[in-house]
Amino acid sequence: MKKKLENLLIAILSLLLMANVISIFQHTLRANGQRMPTKSPNPYIILIQVQENRLSLFKNGKLYHSYSCATGKTNTPSPSGTFQINRKARWGEGFGGYFLGLNCPWGNYGIHGTTRQDSVGQSSSHGCFRMYDKDIRALYTLVPYGTTVLIVNGIYGAFGTGFRTIGPGMYGQDVFAVQKRLRDLGYFTGSCNGRYDSWGFHQAVLHFERDQGLQQSDRITAPFYKALGFYLIE
Repeated sequence: MKKKLENLLIAILSLLLMANVISIFQHTLRANGQRMPTKSPNPYIILIQVQENRLSLFKNGKLYHSYSCATGKTNTPSPSGTFQINRKARWGEGFGGYFLGLNCPWGNYGIHGTTRQDSVGQSSSHGCFRMYDKDIRALYTLVPYGTTVLIVNGIYGAFGTGFRTIGPGMYGQDVFAVQKRLRDLGYFTGSCNGRYDSWGFHQAVLHFERDQGLQQSDRITAPFYKALGFYLIE
């Protein structure tokens, strides 16, 4: 009797988890202007929920498998946004054997195995997504080049869990969003790469602050976001 109840509880929790993952997946697709995939040459899409340390594989719009993964530490965060797998490599046992690279413009990130099996399920990496060796091996054989990878970290899209103060040397999806908005407004003419590392971007920040009557600083703070027209809406 006890075993049957335990099995029933596991089944109910699994259904609740699946419903939650699919809901987040659909919301993320809509936020990025995409639709649920139907049968196609590449039926797979990967969703990574950074805060839950969870990687889910969808096939033809339905949850196919869900894996535990390690994500970035606070000072070495994982990227968020929409990317594609642009590299596949056999790295040897030092990295769990397999690597799936992401076309992230501000860093060399990917999904791979690990010799630190105890780190899986924790926020413990330098930004990459670590999986158990058996799991990355299975994922590697399934997903082809070009597979879409949606990475979410918080409820505010490009801004994750909220606006952060951005300064020189920092990087991320929020930096990319600010660069793109400044470029759309005519202040920035460089490449939007998600990194605050160029003289041109620094000058664009100062020029925008001057025109908006903001305090001159090389830091992007709440008033700067507001002047750009960014708001946090739950």
